[in-house]
Amino acid sequence: MARHRKQHRKQPGTPAPSVRPRRARHKLAAGLAGTSAVVATLLVLTVSPAAPPAPDRVPGGAVEGAAEHP
Repeated sequence: MARHRKQHRKQPGTPAPSVRPRRARHKLAAGLAGTSAVVATLLVLTVSPAAPPAPDRVPGGAVEGAAEHP
């Protein structure tokens, strides 16, 4: 005769087992996204560019005489 596992009663106030991992993954993803945004900001503020801007270019990306598209 095969033995079956005893079904445990669900305790009140605890989410279903499938909800906890989903919530944990969501919290982990949100934490990693926030951390990467902070690290990227700090990296941009502390690291100098690899090469100085070209002397014939206007700083800020503005281009003189560029044709405007309608």
